[in-house]
Amino acid sequence: MSEKVELTKMSQTPYKVEAFWDREAQVWVAQSEDVPGLATEANTIEALTDKLRQIIPELLLVNHLVSPDYTGAIAFELTSHRQELIQVA
Repeated sequence: MSEKVELTKMSQTPYKVEAFWDREAQVWVAQSEDVPGLATEANTIEALTDKLRQIIPELLLVNHLVSPDYTGAIAFELTSHRQELIQVA
């Protein structure tokens, strides 16, 4: 497979990231088996998504999952989970 084909395939296969609400810490926490070393948190899901846009490419580069001269898209899929109890009077 040529390098160009591999890069195209990579950009089409999203890296899976899971986020959950840590009720005690009052933050969203993100982790991923697809992105080695990914563990971050933020106060809102939007802020977490912004952090992921920066952290994911950095971690992929450090872990040699993308080449240093790669340009193009890197897709990630963020799945979140939050559970709450609603008190009804």
